[in-house]
Amino acid sequence: MLIVHVHIQVKPDQVEAFKAASVENARNSRREPGVARFDVLQQQDDPTRFVLVEIYRTAEAPAEHKQTAHYQTWAETVADMMAVPRFSVKFDAVDAEA
Repeated sequence: MLIVHVHIQVKPDQVEAFKAASVENARNSRREPGVARFDVLQQQDDPTRFVLVEIYRTAEAPAEHKQTAHYQTWAETVADMMAVPRFSVKFDAVDAEA
């Protein structure tokens, strides 16, 4: 199990468009066999900040995810919406039910 948190800050005028594109990407990502969970979270005190919580069943699944048409569409769609470059942090599950 590989858990990835992707931290994203978008331009204030792009919040709703980013949410729409990211929700669509999340819906399609959940259909991938290697994806156990895929959530889009918006920070309460700063609506321009988001975290994508991606839980993969295998170490290879993130690379397979990035080859999908829906990921590539999302990446191209949101690229200019970001205020700063996104970054990710990877975790191993120590004690989790997924």
